[in-house]
Amino acid sequence: MRSVIFYTVARLAIFAATAGVLALFGARGFLLLLLALAISGVVSYVLLSAQRDRMSAAVTRGVRSQRRRFEKSLTKEDA
Repeated sequence: MRSVIFYTVARLAIFAATAGVLALFGARGFLLLLLALAISGVVSYVLLSAQRDRMSAAVTRGVRSQRRRFEKSLTKEDA
C-alpha cells in the first residue's frame, strides 16, 4: 500500500512542478492543464518506472489475496 501512495504523491508532485514551470512561462487556463498533463505524464513514465513496477506488484498481490479470500469464503459457504 505504501508503494501506491508514494507513486501517487510522486505523480502529483511532478504534475504540480510542471504546472508551476509552465505558469512561469506564461501558460494559463486550459492550455496550462493540458500541457502540464502531457509533459508530466512523459516525465513520470521515464522517472517513476521502478516505482510503477513496485506499485503494480503490490496491487497484484492485493488482488490475488482478495481473490483467495473470496474463493475460500465460497468453499466455506458450500460446505
